[in-house]
Amino acid sequence: MIGGRQPLRGRKLGDRRVRVERPHAAYFRWTGKGVMTAKAAASTPTTGAGRAWAAVRRFFLGRPLASVEELGERLSKKKALAIFSSDSISSSAYATDEILRVLVLGGVAALAFGLEVSIAIAVLLIAVAISYRQVCLAYPTGGGSYSVSKRNFGRNVSLIAASALLIDYVMTVAVSTTSAVEQITSAVPALADQRVLIGVAAIALITIGNLRGLREAGNIFAIPTYVFIGSSLLMIAIGTYRIVIGGERDEFQPELLDQVGAIPEQVGVLLLLRAFAAGAVALTGTEAIATGVPAFQPPESKNAATTLAVMAALLGTLFVGITFLAVNFGITQLEFPETQTVISQVARRVYGDGSIPFYLFQSFTALLLFLAANTGFNALPRLLAILAGDSHMPRQFGLRGDRLAFSYGIVVLAVVASALIVFFNGETYLLIPLYAVGVFIDFTISQAGMIRHWLRERPPGWQRRLAINAFGCALTAIVAVVVTVAKAPTSLIVLVLIPSLVMLMLTIRRQYEKQAQELHVREDVVFGGAHREQRAVLPVNGINRAVVQAVTFARTIADDVRAVYITEDADEGEAMRRRWERQLPGVPLVIVESPYRAIVEPFVAYLDVLAETWPPDREAPVTIVVLPEYVAKRWWDRVLYNQTAKRLKAAIVGRENTVIADVPYRRDH
Repeated sequence: MIGGRQPLRGRKLGDRRVRVERPHAAYFRWTGKGVMTAKAAASTPTTGAGRAWAAVRRFFLGRPLASVEELGERLSKKKALAIFSSDSISSSAYATDEILRVLVLGGVAALAFGLEVSIAIAVLLIAVAISYRQVCLAYPTGGGSYSVSKRNFGRNVSLIAASALLIDYVMTVAVSTTSAVEQITSAVPALADQRVLIGVAAIALITIGNLRGLREAGNIFAIPTYVFIGSSLLMIAIGTYRIVIGGERDEFQPELLDQVGAIPEQVGVLLLLRAFAAGAVALTGTEAIATGVPAFQPPESKNAATTLAVMAALLGTLFVGITFLAVNFGITQLEFPETQTVISQVARRVYGDGSIPFYLFQSFTALLLFLAANTGFNALPRLLAILAGDSHMPRQFGLRGDRLAFSYGIVVLAVVASALIVFFNGETYLLIPLYAVGVFIDFTISQAGMIRHWLRERPPGWQRRLAINAFGCALTAIVAVVVTVAKAPTSLIVLVLIPSLVMLMLTIRRQYEKQAQELHVREDVVFGGAHREQRAVLPVNGINRAVVQAVTFARTIADDVRAVYITEDADEGEAMRRRWERQLPGVPLVIVESPYRAIVEPFVAYLDVLAETWPPDREAPVTIVVLPEYVAKRWWDRVLYNQTAKRLKAAIVGRENTVIADVPYRRDH
């Protein structure tokens, strides 16, 4: 045991052989295999249920990883591109739909502006990507806009940015999942009634993948991401060749060209702005790389910045390319689900209706939309961990699980996203209005923070960088307003949630600060070795092995030991006293009559009596309530035992000068 008495060398605990090195040392280390402290050994599963649960965890999550293995779990640029960029890249599958859905309201001629709108969004993407490249290099600890705004604007603004990011990441998971499910149900209508179940099951699988750790998640998600990218680029190349070289254009194209001169009057600036705002969903997820910089292999900042540039280039190419094909092929049927999505119509035109390449492309598009949810699973838990480190979130979110993943954040995200899918019945169009509003608020705050950063630091070339961020800040601020107005009134929910989250995080921070003040110990204070009196009180239900073990333990920690037996029958109490004095002499038994059959209240009342009868001129002793507990061998039996002990603990916890000690008894003791 710790402290050197009775070393555990060679002692067998449960199904593990324990060996303690340096038994007289004050510090031991558990390797997870053969060397552990007495405390660690006691926590090792020894029951059948404990071993079964450990086996299930190992099967789904893999073996536990030591902290020193964290560097090996870092991501290469190729795997990081698949993990952090799946959300952004997958948006090319539906961003064009959003643009054309709005433009078609201005008539067929208005669709000619689809390409111009997509190019304008691509320019915005370039500005945002360049800005976040600078964030990666300037703030290598991760956190993205939260870290930028915290450094440059202070706590309150940084919490606004963090709140917007949290909402966006949750919506990323929910929207990407429901979009993928709709792709499946479009191909197999019989599954339409099961869309909620399919969505929740998909989130569960992605959760397991992330709980296994980043490296294995990268292996799972890399293949479909790169296949989608490759097949999309091939589709764009073939389609562009047919249009530019082969002159293959839709029959409506001459009509579009004839109406160009009348388009401004028919469309109007407002419609173009709405189309721009609708297509701006393509930018969601762009900030994920800047948030997850610590997940990259060294040099983290440089690798993250390079990956961000590649992601932006791929997204811009796919988005503009698909829109170019859609406009030139005259794709105007946008009413979903009566007709197919834009990208499916483009693929059918390029690869051939009913061909194997077409179905493969559609399959990987749906799969990528599922995997796009993984961006939120990687970025949100890391952001929660950073917030927890700053005491704005419960500190559990900063803890890593067995596989070095931020398990608490992953599980909470899965639960919240699944609840949204259930609440909105798996309907994407109901979730979309909540999407993208927060991310543009976040973009604006981030770039405004970078403006202040350049003005303060003024490194070489800061004027050029300042101009880029200033342009991006103005642009994203306009888009944030347009998106909010265009998606009102549903988008106003986000504007209510953001300040609510800020207040929650400030409340958590104040609570931690208050707790720190209460527990603070001045460095100049020296605590003496004066021994405070202790007494042990045991609630007992009779004489059995668990009670005998608890009495034996109580005698080792206090000289004043007394047992309390609560009964409604005085004669039964006296019979119990006679047996107690015969079998456990030296430990007084207090009989507490309870005519109303209560147990907890009479025991607490007895503790009150002990406290009141203590001499006022002496320091009150520490009362140790020793609870005998029987540990059932099977997990399904445990509901039958220790329920009274749980109620007693709930009633006593926090009581002044009172400590609770559980003494578990197992059958093999």
